[in-house]
This record gives sequence, structure tokens and C-alpha cells, in this order.
Amino acid sequence: MSTPPKSDKPGKKVNKAWLHDHINDPYVKLATKEGYRARAAYKLKEIDETLGLIKPGQLVVDLGSTPGAWSQYVRRRLSPGGAAAGALDGTIIALDLLPMEPIEGVTFFQGDFREDVVLDQLKIAMGGRQADVVVSDMAPNLSGIASADGARIAYLIELAIDFSRHHMKPQGALVAKVFHGSGYEDIVRLFKATFRTVKRIKPKASRDKSSETFLVGVGLIEPATN
Repeated sequence: MSTPPKSDKPGKKVNKAWLHDHINDPYVKLATKEGYRARAAYKLKEIDETLGLIKPGQLVVDLGSTPGAWSQYVRRRLSPGGAAAGALDGTIIALDLLPMEPIEGVTFFQGDFREDVVLDQLKIAMGGRQADVVVSDMAPNLSGIASADGARIAYLIELAIDFSRHHMKPQGALVAKVFHGSGYEDIVRLFKATFRTVKRIKPKASRDKSSETFLVGVGLIEPATN
């Protein structure tokens, strides 16, 4: 008589545990109540409220935007009275490899901004302006192999920094998700070599078990010449 693989039962236990934690998560409940697509909105909210980054009238670029919670938060920050719809004082451009349901007032592109055609679309949408704030919630599919995952994470951070150097105002700010582990200190050094001010923030909405944290760089030391 054959028996099921040993991994089946633990997997189900892990899934049930995750589902239980997710359903009972206060930020999940709050996101549902306040109309956000994901609890991640509260990570950006805490960072923004701590540092005062996002203001009406700005151009904000959201890299790795799907499902759209960060764009939703930015949209409310740029809206008179914090409304989720209606008037908008500012510009929000979002980009992701995956599709994203529309958000009123947000210009979304599906594609890889490493590709010239996608980057050109993004630049056209920016209308010759430079971003005031770039937010990046980009994350790779993790393999569990520390060295490989560290390299993938570092590569995405490098892309976000390079985009900021070329397409963000010298006094602008980049908010990027990173993970503690292999290569983390190298990423911090890269931030410090690029920005005048660097902050490390672990928002309350980040799960305790998660190795994620956020780096915020403000003011480019040496913007790239286009």
C-alpha cells in the first residue's frame, strides 16, 4: 500500500496556519474595511507618515505595483481630503510585470522597465518631468537558496536605484523593499553611496516572521546625466 509523501501533511498544516494568521491579521481586516487591495498599504503609510515623503502635486512612480495597494495609498495622499476617487492633485504612474486592476487616476503599464519600449512608454507618461518619489515593492520569486535569492533581490534594488538616478528629481526619494540576508549590507552601502540620507524602517504592518524591511533614500548625491 502506498503512502502519501511526508511533505503533504506538513504543507497542509503550514497552509492552514498561514490562512488562520492571515484571516485574523488586524491589517488584513483594516485593509478590507478601508478598501485597500492588500495590507501592504499600511507599510507605505507608516513610512510616509514617519518621513513626510508624499505630497499633493507630486509625480510618483510605483514600480512593482500589482495588486495596487501602494498606488491606492498614493492616490489618497494626492487627493483633496484623501478620497479614493474623484479629484487628484498629482500624477501616479504604476508598472508591473503582472496585470493590475485599474485604479482611478493611476496610469498603469504592464511590462518590464528594463526593456526600452516599456521605459519609453513610462517616460512619455511622465511628460518630460522627473519623479518626486519612486516607490518599489518589487520582489523576486524566492528559491530558498540564500546566495541566489540575495543576488535576485540586489539586482532589483540596483534597477530601482538606476531608474531613480535617471528619472527622479535630485531632491527626490526612493522607497524600496529589501530582505535581510545574503547581500543586505551591500545593498545598504549602495544606498549610502547614492543618497544623502538613508533610513531603515521596519513598519509595524510587516509581519514579525518576515525578513523584509524598507530602505528609504532621500536626495541623490550625484544624479545621472541623461
